[in-house]
Amino acid sequence: MNSASAAPVLPGQWLGMLGGGQLGRMFCFAAQSMGYKVCVLDPDPRCPAGAVADRLIVADYRDETALTELATLCPAVSTEFENVPAQSLDFLARTTTVSPAGRCVAIAQDRVAEKRFIESCGVPVAPHLVIESNEALAAIGDSAIESVLPGILKTARLGYDGKGQVRVNTAAEAREAYAALGGVPCVLEKRLALAFEVSVLSARGADGAVATYPLAQNVHIDGILATTTVPAPDAAPAIADAARAAAAAIASQMDYVGVLCVEFFILKDGSLVANEMAPRPHNSGHYTIDACASSQFDQQVRAMAGLPLGETRQHSPAVMLNVLGDVWFEGPAKDRARVPAWADVVALPSARLHLYGKEDARVGRKMGHITFAGASLDEARHACVTAAASLDIPLED
Repeated sequence: MNSASAAPVLPGQWLGMLGGGQLGRMFCFAAQSMGYKVCVLDPDPRCPAGAVADRLIVADYRDETALTELATLCPAVSTEFENVPAQSLDFLARTTTVSPAGRCVAIAQDRVAEKRFIESCGVPVAPHLVIESNEALAAIGDSAIESVLPGILKTARLGYDGKGQVRVNTAAEAREAYAALGGVPCVLEKRLALAFEVSVLSARGADGAVATYPLAQNVHIDGILATTTVPAPDAAPAIADAARAAAAAIASQMDYVGVLCVEFFILKDGSLVANEMAPRPHNSGHYTIDACASSQFDQQVRAMAGLPLGETRQHSPAVMLNVLGDVWFEGPAKDRARVPAWADVVALPSARLHLYGKEDARVGRKMGHITFAGASLDEARHACVTAAASLDIPLED
């Protein structure tokens, strides 16, 4: 169904969510606070969102009987992660309003399609080489490979948080890495001289209205987001304006409806290059719950329900600290269980602790986040450093 022509879904009605992870859980909180009931579809009966949703359908994302049940109950459906089958969104769209559309999610699921689309919007991406198959790689000369070295070989699909990525420095290493990744379609992307990384969170309504949040500056450790600082302390106003304009252009060109995050590299020469996009609320946008007039999850509700978008004004400088399962363990091998020092963390006046209700803590697993919303950015940063020390969370590689 075309969400632009659908009547608004008003509080008191049902909203559907494909995916029951932490993003789905936080969506439930936002939707329920606005008076909606939420039905979540997820194959895991113990999923974080299932514990708080008004209804949980336990089924595979391709189960058409379950999808029909969701569409019959909910006049609007969204998704909380990009690897939900785009075909399932298309199936739902036959009978209910779906945002973002399956075609938008399909672009974000494939690095090749994603880069081509971003370039078509006039936004630069890193120099790269597409490798579709073993036969295609065999036909590519070493000189072509060397033109994008040193580089990172990334699987075209299903890569996230550093998974499916290998750093390579020579053509021989690239060929070996491609074989190690299974000969699946990949992108070999040139490693650029980065100054820092940023992301732009935006929301676009079915009426074409776009609202963007302030530029966020991110630090990744081992491919996983560690901290987000907002407003981005190292970005000149011109860079922030360019990134926000690029993100808005991408959303508009895609005729996107919902919350979209676009990650950018800021190079040492001051130029901006798009890295990737996520068709959903994003880890780097969690600070909006505590530091903005409307959170990214409020915006997801508003966009899918056909309501006017909320205000993106940031009322408090903020730093978000990701909490992985590592903090439940100690020792060089992280093999001894412990109780994290939550009392020390919540004693910090600016700290807002968010745990995701996951029963099993594992090293590397996202278990929660802490937002430090301070009177100043220095105050928020200092609180983040203090909390990280209490939890033994590294802030640098």
